[in-house]
Amino acid sequence: MTLWNGVLPFYPQPRHAAGFSVPLLIVILVFLALAASFLLILPGIRGHQRWFWLVRVLLSLFIGAEIVAVHFSGEWFVGTVWTNTSYKAFSAERVQVHIGLHVGLVGINITLRGTPVQQLNESIDYNERFTWRLDEDYAKEYVGALEKGLPDPVLYLAEKFTPRSPCGLYHQYHLAGHYAAATLWVAFCFWVVANALLCTPAALHGGLALLTTGAFALFAVFAFASVSGAPRCQFRLGPGSAPLTPRYGSAFWVTLAT
Repeated sequence: MTLWNGVLPFYPQPRHAAGFSVPLLIVILVFLALAASFLLILPGIRGHQRWFWLVRVLLSLFIGAEIVAVHFSGEWFVGTVWTNTSYKAFSAERVQVHIGLHVGLVGINITLRGTPVQQLNESIDYNERFTWRLDEDYAKEYVGALEKGLPDPVLYLAEKFTPRSPCGLYHQYHLAGHYAAATLWVAFCFWVVANALLCTPAALHGGLALLTTGAFALFAVFAFASVSGAPRCQFRLGPGSAPLTPRYGSAFWVTLAT
């Protein structure tokens, strides 16, 4: 135990909450760099054309950034709850925690933070991710979470999304996320084509390509929303505790608005 600086051997790394998503941060920085580059040359455009190009380019960059960024966001379906729940298996000790469930296109993210953080002589601050990409095994990741000895609330929510769970959430959100991601990448391709055509005399075709971009973005929203009408399991983390009820998150609504 001293080898890992006080962290238990079955979980040999510090359990700190994950920071901002690195891929999402990279996408934002790339598009911000493009926007900054355009703003540098904006003073060279004279007259009313300056404001026309300002709105046109910044709006187009926002659309492209949003289409790419939501792939890496876990804010498609979100639920949080403050509750008093058991913390470890085979233990009657209970803790006050804030639990969050964040469903994205390629997996789920479960956060668990104690209120206060220091309880039972340890820091309760977890941020665990479980993915269902085509090249990754969700069930294997869940087994790995069991071996790590993650807290009961994290394992409870993760188990609801396993392929063998009676809830059937895995197959619903796996397929919905797969088709939503695929249609969003098609929308991004049409966005690139639209920008290329709008810089040529074929502005009409560019407008049609931009409409097609919006259509595929809507298809992605509808693909993800298709699972909302399916029966859902109730997430209740203990007797007498308030249920965790997920709702559509910011990524869903921003994609719809875009």
